[in-house]
Amino acid sequence: MSDTQAIQAEAGPAPLHGLLAEYDNPTALVRAAKKVRDAGYAHWDTFTPFPIHGIERAMGIRMTRLPWLVFVAALIGLANGVLLQFLTNAWDYKWLVSGKPFWSWPANVPIAFEMTILYSAFAALGGMLIFNNLPLPAHPLDLKERFARVTDDRFFLLIEARDGKFDEVDTRRLLESTEPLLLDEVLEDRVTSDKIPRALIYTLIVAGAASLVPFAAFTAARARHSEKPRIHAIWDMDFQPKFKAQRANPLFDDNRAMRKPVAGTVATGALRDDDHMYRGRVGDAWATTYPAGVQVTEETLRVGRDKYNVFCAPCHGFAGEGDGMVHKRAETLGQGWVPPSNLHQEYLRLQPVGELFNSITNGVRNMPAYGPQIEPDDRWAIVMYVRALQRSRASGLGDLSEAERSGLK
Repeated sequence: MSDTQAIQAEAGPAPLHGLLAEYDNPTALVRAAKKVRDAGYAHWDTFTPFPIHGIERAMGIRMTRLPWLVFVAALIGLANGVLLQFLTNAWDYKWLVSGKPFWSWPANVPIAFEMTILYSAFAALGGMLIFNNLPLPAHPLDLKERFARVTDDRFFLLIEARDGKFDEVDTRRLLESTEPLLLDEVLEDRVTSDKIPRALIYTLIVAGAASLVPFAAFTAARARHSEKPRIHAIWDMDFQPKFKAQRANPLFDDNRAMRKPVAGTVATGALRDDDHMYRGRVGDAWATTYPAGVQVTEETLRVGRDKYNVFCAPCHGFAGEGDGMVHKRAETLGQGWVPPSNLHQEYLRLQPVGELFNSITNGVRNMPAYGPQIEPDDRWAIVMYVRALQRSRASGLGDLSEAERSGLK
């Protein structure tokens, strides 16, 4: 007789908890589960050392209510997250930041998402514990020494005596028909006490009382006057290594914590406020000169020539006469092609450089916009190169130096 059986004998006869069948392979267990399911039993379960695919169908297990509980909790968490942020930021404590709205979806999605996850996690954990009657300190199967092999190489099926269809003779006959290795009775646990140990109760009381001490100290410190400094619960938050704006800072000669902008710098996003550089306009008219940052140099002309040959020459031609390879191909196909402009036409030679820059940036007629593809500096370089092409066709003796004139004689 084992120690457990001896203790049971001393405690008196225990009522029957159920019948336990033992198997040595998952196939036999699944086959037995189907028979018990078809017999109409409701209070029974299987125990395996590893998950068995399809056993839930063999047992006739219906979908758990846990997903619906988690879904409802997620909706509650989402609603609470949105409502709390709205009441805080748009109702009770309005805070204007750079003209932004007091409440908007994009700014509040992260907190709402986190609240949804938090409520879902609590519902999943709590629901799992409640639906499985956990925590369960003891179970009659704990007294079965052979049941310990359920974590190794044995498979068990238990039909509980509380089932309405349970009959010891008929149920035993049903389980014997499944050809188990062993069929044994399971008695109710009369060994394990159903009372919480006193030591655990005292420990929980002491721990709970101790956890309230810091909060009591903080509350008392806030409610009374004292000549001593207040208690700093979170030291790093109360004393941060920083200087606030509009406060003195001895690290600098002017004792200012807020520093002045560095000379020559431009605020983020303000660089493109220069209409001359980025839109080719000066006031309400097209610019007639190049921006201050664009210098008329040989290097700029070289860059303009390279960019012109890539983006412009296919249609306008390398000399700017509107005879590029795309134009020649279109004429060969005879598809009603509108020829590109000859850049040496009088009206184009008289156009301000700002208008030429705008045509490259935004396109004109059939010509697409090249602003997204070419940087502003390179667009101005192309304009400079186009002006050089136009000058090469419309120059006179007055444009030549004395040395160049003498070379023509």
